Amino acid sequence: MIGKTVEVTVDRPLGSVHPRYKNIVYPINYGYVKDCIGGDGEEQDAYILGVDRPVESFTGRVIAVVHRLNDDEDKWVVAPDGYEFTKDEIIGQIYFQERYFDFEIIM
Repeated sequence: MIGKTVEVTVDRPLGSVHPRYKNIVYPINYGYVKDCIGGDGEEQDAYILGVDRPVESFTGRVIAVVHRLNDDEDKWVVAPDGYEFTKDEIIGQIYFQERYFDFEIIM
């Protein structure tokens, strides 16, 4: 999927609180790709980097995959065309949620 353009429906916009874990506030937009099923049997989840305001949907390029080593689902990292992030920059932006998992970044 890396390099593919996808549309993300945002269900947890920047600044929102996790529906179950009230201590998790989303510093980035987060959502899912419709009609694309992830490893957990639900629609594929995606982090959106490079967008500094809450959005309802976003079309961008998959720049990385967050492969969870101790979970059955991976997360995609989506950014606007032309935006590049290092592994460390990606980790810095997704760590608010990924800190609870063992993971690797695939680019």
